[in-house]
Amino acid sequence: MSKDSGPLVPLHWIGFSYAALVASGGIIGYAKAGSVPSLAAGLLFGGLAGLGAYQLSQDPRNIWLCLVASGTLAGIMGMRFYNSGKFMPAGLIAGASLLMVAKLGISVLNGPRQS
Repeated sequence: MSKDSGPLVPLHWIGFSYAALVASGGIIGYAKAGSVPSLAAGLLFGGLAGLGAYQLSQDPRNIWLCLVASGTLAGIMGMRFYNSGKFMPAGLIAGASLLMVAKLGISVLNGPRQS
C-alpha cells in the first residue's frame, strides 16, 4: 500500500485548473468582444494564479500569491456580477474565485499533516 499523500486532488492541481479558467476567460472575452482589458486581466490574473499554483506544488504552505490573486478576482468580479446580474463571465469567475479562496482557507486551517 502506498503512503497517503493527503487529499484526493492536490491543491496545486485545483490551482492550475483555476488559472487556466481565468486565462481562457480573458482570451474568450477578447475573441468575442475584442476586449483588450479582458485579455490583459485574464492573462495577468491567470498567470499569477498559475505561478501561485506552481509555488503550492513546491511548498503547500506557500499560499499567498494564489490567495491574493483569487481574492482580488473574487472582489472585482463579485462586484461586476452584483452590478450587472450576468452570470457570464463575472458570476462564473467570482464563484470560482470564492471557491479557490475557500479551498485555500481550509488548507490553512487544516495545517500541515504529520505522518
